[in-house]
Amino acid sequence: MLPLALILASCFAVDGDTLRCDGERIRLLGIDAPEIHECPSFRQCVPGDGQASKRSLQTMMGGRISVQRVGQDRYGRTLAQVYVGGRNVACEQIRRGQAVYVERWDNGGLLAADCR
Repeated sequence: MLPLALILASCFAVDGDTLRCDGERIRLLGIDAPEIHECPSFRQCVPGDGQASKRSLQTMMGGRISVQRVGQDRYGRTLAQVYVGGRNVACEQIRRGQAVYVERWDNGGLLAADCR
């Protein structure tokens, strides 16, 4: 596992499960959020309002942001758990109904353990 790193610059939501921090694309571990644009025909997408999910994630981007990197996905994005004020933002997205937990995308149950 890669070390915990503090991010001092700002982060912004790309969508409901992806952030950009200092130019680094960070995919939140273990969740899937509704698409902002139309769902590609080859995928089964999470229902819901993609813009609302993005706004929900953006409202959490303030204060001390820390990132626990766990790897990369097939698109080259960093897979990570992201914390703001000690709260896991993926867990909060699930609690708010803005994302769903996807066990196969959770690296060894890291997110499940954090969301308890």
